[in-house]
Amino acid sequence: MPPPNERLPLPFSGPYLLAPMQGITEPAFRNLVLARNPPDQLGGAFTEFVRITNHPASPRELRRHLGAARFAAPVGIQFMGSDASLMAESARRAAEAGAPLVDLNFGCPAPGALATCAGAALLKSPRSIEQMLATCRAALPDTPLSAKIRAGFDDDELLCDLALAAETGGADLLTVHCRTRAESYRPTRAWDRIARTVAATSLPVCGNGGVERHCDLAAMRAETGCRYVMVGHGALADPWIFSGHRASPGEAARFLLDYAAALTGQAGGGQTKAAARVKQLLGHWTAGDLLGDERREWLCEKQPEALLARLENCLGGT
Repeated sequence: MPPPNERLPLPFSGPYLLAPMQGITEPAFRNLVLARNPPDQLGGAFTEFVRITNHPASPRELRRHLGAARFAAPVGIQFMGSDASLMAESARRAAEAGAPLVDLNFGCPAPGALATCAGAALLKSPRSIEQMLATCRAALPDTPLSAKIRAGFDDDELLCDLALAAETGGADLLTVHCRTRAESYRPTRAWDRIARTVAATSLPVCGNGGVERHCDLAAMRAETGCRYVMVGHGALADPWIFSGHRASPGEAARFLLDYAAALTGQAGGGQTKAAARVKQLLGHWTAGDLLGDERREWLCEKQPEALLARLENCLGGT
């Protein structure tokens, strides 16, 4: 374990990070985004959260979440739970499995997380966050540890206390989403909360929330002083948001077809399930202006074969 007030170096290759998103940032999607953005821009990504309840994560589960592919930009693993000892053992196993960074989720607003005192439920108790981080820190002598929080539970009055709890608990990085738990997934751009976090802690801060375009990445760093910027839904709309590349309709269609193919190849996959996931992504999609004026037609397409055929027909688009 690093001495007090000393932090382990972070493994990121660039200033922008792909957020952990449940049901989305599994290897099928994550690998495609990492492959399409240079590592000096997209500096890292995270797995979906691994839910820790009655036992630590198994090596098999950890390998599944981390995936087999490796890129210049690292992929950290995220855990969510309420039992500090199980979280710490899961973190230790993740480091043993090769995870370059372990992240703890203190921001999930889902009712299931709140009911089990996990995720955003811990935002009401900075001391609990500090204790969980300290327990995990002791299990990770050589692997960076990060915490991801929201700006607060019902309001942002404890934001600075939460930042200090992360610092005292031994985190090497703090990611703060500018929404509170009460604000759930409502669009907001309260970047002043990120700036307050930067001012409150000596930890490197990663800002999250309100990034819709490539230009927002530099704007957030300039306005808040955060070192890193994490992107979630903005990357669902445009996977090239990190580099600023303006994808053609053909490149956009190729991404979605590759995504469908990766999903189809998974255990328990199939064309019907893959097409449903592609359609889910199309609900956010803006890259390449692929949908144009026919967004409703794309989203109402019921036949998997017809949806994939529409994408195939777009491959020649420039």
